[in-house]
Amino acid sequence: MSASATVPMKLVCPAGNLPAMLAALESGADAVYAGFQDQSNARAFPGLNFSEAELRTGIAAAHARGRQVYLALNTYPDDARMPAWQARVDRAAELGADAIIAADMALLDYAARTHPQLARHLSVQASATTAAALRYAYERVGIARAVLPRVLSIQQVERLCDTSPVALEVFAFGSLCIMVEGRCQLSSYLTGASPNCQGVCSPPAFVRWDERADGSREVRLNGVLIDRFGSDEPAGYPTVCKGRYRVGEAVFHALEEPTSLNTMELIPRLAQAGVAALKIEGRQRGAAYVRQVTASWRQALDRYAGDPQHWRLQDGWRDTLAAHAEGRQTTLGPYHRGWH
Repeated sequence: MSASATVPMKLVCPAGNLPAMLAALESGADAVYAGFQDQSNARAFPGLNFSEAELRTGIAAAHARGRQVYLALNTYPDDARMPAWQARVDRAAELGADAIIAADMALLDYAARTHPQLARHLSVQASATTAAALRYAYERVGIARAVLPRVLSIQQVERLCDTSPVALEVFAFGSLCIMVEGRCQLSSYLTGASPNCQGVCSPPAFVRWDERADGSREVRLNGVLIDRFGSDEPAGYPTVCKGRYRVGEAVFHALEEPTSLNTMELIPRLAQAGVAALKIEGRQRGAAYVRQVTASWRQALDRYAGDPQHWRLQDGWRDTLAAHAEGRQTTLGPYHRGWH
């Protein structure tokens, strides 16, 4: 379903709270994605996400600007919890959300049967990487869009754009995951809790911070030391994959260095392929991150739409994104790998 390159790609931005949502809308997001304050979404951190009253306010603000709001219901409920997830679909429809983002086929089927007017987007958590998988979801539950996993090369994305029956959304900026889009066996191994069901890597109940006499801090997950930070060293939310470990005589990021995906230089190629939307990761980040990252991407996309033949990546955009990247490092990730 390759779209014409003349159709501008939509910019889909994160909102972990109402100030972040308003920042995204004010900075040029075409759509914002958010979650309820429970485990129905894959960013179920304490203090994050929206009450129904906040969602009502945010959706009204978005619609007043002609923008959209998508609600993430992208974790996997078991039989006992399915009614609660279905109730969240009902509330999304009642609140006026423009789409839900879901991975569980039973939940998508429920949404298709009970709220056919509510658009259904296939979450990245569904790990649909082939035209056949996309076609199945389209034919069975009527998805309108699919978010592709961050494991595909640019050539694979281009081929899917040519064969997909639905519009495609790809991640453009933000954290990477070395697992199959959040299906973290490392976290499950240490805690016994599945991120795909609980809604968060490193569930807070298992995280413990300890201050040391020299001012440094240690962080453990279920008793296992995964990192130690100096007194003046910034510390992000602890995850097993981005911890530092002793391997032989050295201590380093043995599994994954903190770094962020940044595909801005690929805007022309993604647009020409027919990608429908670019997604910014970061519902766990603050309003300043959302505002500045959204503004940079809005400027870049508008500049491309206005004069694609002479579009060039600007240093100011690159510097802003690097400042908000994990470890102040960026990568093209799997997009630029040699094999595909």
